[in-house]
Amino acid sequence: MGAEVAGGALPIPRVVEAGEWAEARRTLLLQEKALTQMKDSVAAMRRRMPVTEVTTDYTFSGPDGPVTLHDLFDGRPQLIVQHFMFAPDWEEGCDGCSMMTDHIGPLSHLHARRTSFALVSRAPVEKLEPFRRRMGWDVPWVSSGGHAARRFNEDFGATVDGEERQALSVFVRQGEQLFHSWSTFARGEETFMLVFDLLDLTPYGRQETWEDSPRGWPQDPPYTWMRLHDRYEE
Repeated sequence: MGAEVAGGALPIPRVVEAGEWAEARRTLLLQEKALTQMKDSVAAMRRRMPVTEVTTDYTFSGPDGPVTLHDLFDGRPQLIVQHFMFAPDWEEGCDGCSMMTDHIGPLSHLHARRTSFALVSRAPVEKLEPFRRRMGWDVPWVSSGGHAARRFNEDFGATVDGEERQALSVFVRQGEQLFHSWSTFARGEETFMLVFDLLDLTPYGRQETWEDSPRGWPQDPPYTWMRLHDRYEE
């Protein structure tokens, strides 16, 4: 539950003079720069990761018919796949996965850097397409629920023991050969969800119970506040 605050007013951080604030900002900036440098270092290591060849002929179901994994590259050498949690018996997609897709924006920016992007879910296209239109997304979305791609989610760790799992995978191709270069799961996807970075800039942060925040700060159990973007008014 959120913090119970007398009079309905939330507490705020300690109030100081401008000089003391500037010194605190300089101290924090040193840590922020170190974090940026660490991020650059990790990205450099990721670019040097080995790859493994994808030899299975995955064929998905798209709104216009069969789509192969090679097709999802759309002529580009790199492909990012969001393993969107949408089980065959669900009527709606995952709230968290939807929040991530909300942040993708125009794919033209990725395309300018030789990279394609697509969503893959186990739900049938007949469910994916209406949900995509409802959310207002303009991203390729295919189903891995058919026979020709049914192992895709399991092979890349997006479905484990029949349970959906938040995941993202990256592929690269050289001619007709396809390779798997990287995957991440769960909180590893937060990098692609700008809302968390924006909230981390604020005094109250994400307002979740796991955070190290001052006493009295508003906090709820992790992720319970998330909704589909057209459901917050409810």
